[in-house]
Amino acid sequence: MLSRYPDQVNLSPGHRNLKDLPMIHKQRNHKSILAVYIGLVANFFLAALKTTIGIMGHSPALLADGINSTSDVAYGIVVSVFMKLSSKPPDEEHPYGHSQMESIAAVVVGAFVITTAIAIFWDSVNSVFDLYVGKENFSGAAVIALWVALFTVAVKILLTIWTLAIGRQTRNTAVLALGFDHRNDIFSALAATIGISFGRLGYPWIDPLAGAIVSLIILHTGIEILRESTSDLMDTIPGKNLAKQITDIVNPIAGVRKTEEIRAHRFGPYLVANITICVDGHLNVAQGDEIATRVENKLMEDIEFMRKVHVHYHPTVQGSFSPRHSCDLSDNTEEPGI
Repeated sequence: MLSRYPDQVNLSPGHRNLKDLPMIHKQRNHKSILAVYIGLVANFFLAALKTTIGIMGHSPALLADGINSTSDVAYGIVVSVFMKLSSKPPDEEHPYGHSQMESIAAVVVGAFVITTAIAIFWDSVNSVFDLYVGKENFSGAAVIALWVALFTVAVKILLTIWTLAIGRQTRNTAVLALGFDHRNDIFSALAATIGISFGRLGYPWIDPLAGAIVSLIILHTGIEILRESTSDLMDTIPGKNLAKQITDIVNPIAGVRKTEEIRAHRFGPYLVANITICVDGHLNVAQGDEIATRVENKLMEDIEFMRKVHVHYHPTVQGSFSPRHSCDLSDNTEEPGI
């Protein structure tokens, strides 16, 4: 659901020059932070509106949704802090930058989403029980509460579409997590809308029951957010399709006899690759280094979000085999490892 590294890596030969990388990173950070701030402002406004109308309009469903938006504001502030930290440039202690802060921010979002889901489910079950035993007497909310719930649905649909588009464009885990949380808020607002509508028609038990069902959907999303963000922090290696695409780029480069091994690691949305290639064993060191440099530059130019490439080369002669490596051109059927 939340994967930022689909099977097909975005390849666009010649789409950018290496000197443009700082500007690309700056634009990415600007879009990501803008998405966080827009969501924060929207949630603050909706939290105030729904909480106020929920109290004045005697709507427990809308009040609960307003409390949900208040929690969105709380973790939105935390995420904005982490996003600012993630945009800091590389330094001696963090040579690949601070992009992992985005994954930490996503963990924060996931934790808040799961906590909110559990709280909503527990409150919904209690409300259903109280209505069943007659401890609560709910006669229906004011019509303005229904309009506010519908307004929330409309706002959250727009925020979901826009935020997820930014998240997929920038491959930012935190922004994607916020986008899916906006989507959760659509379900919560719809549940409130259904609950208010049926409550006004004399069926108050539908309100908390809908809330319990929505909480399970929210819980599933929170677990997915945590799974994706923690895989980043655990340095999960990208899939085999990335190895194939790197091989397709490297093998046609002049001087490369074979791609022997590929190791790719993620740092936030960025990739750092360690590649071993096979070259003619009769070349001198300078010629081998020239080929390795061509490989590095080509990968940096053709693979989006590639931040660094380390190239190591082994000598090979037709039909030879060394126990230390697999640069034997007599067998080209083996896929490079990743």
